[in-house]
Amino acid sequence: MSAEATNPATPGPATPATQRSASLEPEAAPAYRRKARPRIDLRRLGRAALLGPATRDRLPDAIGHVAEAHRAHHPDAKLEPLRRAYVLAESSHRGQMRKSGEPYITHPLAVTLILAELGAETTTLTASLLHDTVEDTEVTLDQVREEFGDEVCYLVDGVTKLEKVDYGAAAEPETFRKMLVATGNDVRVMSIKLADRLHNMRTLGVMRPEKQARIAKVTRDVLIPLAERLGVQALKTELEDLVFAILHPEEYVRTRELIAENAGRDDDPLAEIAEEVRAVLRDAGIQAEVLIRPRHFVSVHRVSRKRGPLRGADFGRLLVLVNEDADCYGVLGELHTCLTPVVSEFKDFIAVPKFNLYQSLHTAVTRGDGQVAEVLIRTHQMHKVAEAGVIALGNPYAPPAEEQPDGGGDRPFDGERADPTRPGWLSRLLDWQQGAPDPDTFWSTLREDLAQDREITVFRADGGSLGLPEGASCVDAAYAQYGEDAHACIGARVNGRLATLSTVLKDGDTVQLLMGQDPASEPSRQWLEHAHTPAARIAIQRWMATHPAPGDEEASKASAAGPRPPVATPARPAETQAARPASAVADPPGASVRMAGCCTPVPPDEVTGFAVRGGVVTVHRVECAGAARMKSAGRPEVEVRWGDTAECRVTLVAESFGRPHLLADLTEAIAAEGVAIVSATVEPPSQQRVRHTYTLQLPDAAHLPGLMRAMRNVPGVYDVSRPQHPAPADR
Repeated sequence: MSAEATNPATPGPATPATQRSASLEPEAAPAYRRKARPRIDLRRLGRAALLGPATRDRLPDAIGHVAEAHRAHHPDAKLEPLRRAYVLAESSHRGQMRKSGEPYITHPLAVTLILAELGAETTTLTASLLHDTVEDTEVTLDQVREEFGDEVCYLVDGVTKLEKVDYGAAAEPETFRKMLVATGNDVRVMSIKLADRLHNMRTLGVMRPEKQARIAKVTRDVLIPLAERLGVQALKTELEDLVFAILHPEEYVRTRELIAENAGRDDDPLAEIAEEVRAVLRDAGIQAEVLIRPRHFVSVHRVSRKRGPLRGADFGRLLVLVNEDADCYGVLGELHTCLTPVVSEFKDFIAVPKFNLYQSLHTAVTRGDGQVAEVLIRTHQMHKVAEAGVIALGNPYAPPAEEQPDGGGDRPFDGERADPTRPGWLSRLLDWQQGAPDPDTFWSTLREDLAQDREITVFRADGGSLGLPEGASCVDAAYAQYGEDAHACIGARVNGRLATLSTVLKDGDTVQLLMGQDPASEPSRQWLEHAHTPAARIAIQRWMATHPAPGDEEASKASAAGPRPPVATPARPAETQAARPASAVADPPGASVRMAGCCTPVPPDEVTGFAVRGGVVTVHRVECAGAARMKSAGRPEVEVRWGDTAECRVTLVAESFGRPHLLADLTEAIAAEGVAIVSATVEPPSQQRVRHTYTLQLPDAAHLPGLMRAMRNVPGVYDVSRPQHPAPADR
């Protein structure tokens, strides 16, 4: 069976759900429900479930709770699909029992009730009632499709587990892979899975301790992060508490005692601050509902570890609900004006929503005794989305009400659907999972990916944007934008400045990725050190697997950076290297002339000269730093001019991003200009940047501008310049 449980009435480990009292309603409980609905009694539900439907036009008693919760959110919803789904589920599961001894049908009923209370629409609830039928009974997907349509069939198939007999140890990771792919087309698949896991976690006490721990760890590592990313806080917070109770029982008990002690206090500072807030808003004429939101167990535990001994106001937060967005800022202004704000606690998630749709203003106020109350300010609609996330959005595929056919039923499933609610993190996950070579890699990478719980947005040069996890580098941006074509990336500009691919991006950065033109371009093995996202790591690792590194470690490092270690490379016969340099003529005529090594002047550079010992005149470029020093020292200038410019020798420095074959490409570009290489040195790469220094023999000084352009056009080269060496002291 896919959903095992125990009777909550039987002895077993205490869970957060059974320990909470009405005065300690968990933070997950939606405050927009005016009346708390008691948790369903499985024994009574089991008896009702066995009775079946009385007549065709009457709802079975067993789904009365579901119908009531559903109509609270959707007053006009048609309940006939729910009746038919229940009849099929009850008849197909009949005779199956949970480990608690209750009829199995109580599980899909409880899962459906969870979703109904969060505001799920009819299609989701129908699929939820049927979610285990294909997996655990003789019902087939074809039967579900014929009876309930393609939409419900897709959701049921999405949450149906793969058989261990077919997949062995890979069944669990491959089931999650299948489920995530289905979620990419319809987020309601994951909504059903989260509710399914919540009910199983609520009733996990009958399992062996080791199995409880295994399920709790998967819930912690995979399901809770998914609930967070989908914005379903109501499910996330209760799952956190249930996992906390199983994996950290001693800390859970201590936290429960802290909450119980605070509940027994005579005074309630949070209630007193809430009254002050109500008075402030009443005087300002702002209609608002001010509620106290007790923290759930894990939240209290985190706060106690962060702040030390807790005070009364630390056990909850104030929630202010208003009708319009503008009222949120009105409330904020009044609180900051009439009470003492803690400015460092202010966050505006309305202007800049979180990646999981969450919107709210966060602030904090303090009173005279130093107690600080955190305050959340949001509209009723924002609160609904904050609690239920994607579940509150309803059916993302339904046409507008005026376009729906009479009755508002599901429209036909069109096969390929682009979910408008699909967030960026899910798109990235779907991209990289395709490249995961095996289930183990997928499973470990999925957990690692989901552990990154903050997202940043960076902007592309073309005006588009990329969503990346916090800590992502330019390498990650490249693979997010170009996939495996990012192997050809040679560098980046971040906010207009050249940057290495290892540069860590910040929220709001603009990144321009510089791509090489060589289709055979290869990634650097060093990129793996800077890859933060699974998409980048998997693509680089896949390339490395098919391109083994040289056995020698140093050779491997040099190959990764592109060029070889520093080397002097003669490129032409010796007689070519000995060709005479360009000549300059000094005034007075006949003086011996020498080209300064600090700036290597060549025609048509504007030059000047200085007399040194022995009657020699050194020729410098006018902008040379060495020439400037001699001028400031009072050394008189000597007029010089170019004479024979048929040939000249020049030194050029090329700065580039490291990549394979770069040295060969630069050498080829130089040779194509008819220029001889006298010598070349390549400095060891630093931060993925490489500096090449060439001494070149030009057949004509007029070739210099064209040569420098040709070198700059080599992919990966971002600058070619004349060097400025420290000049020896001229005497």
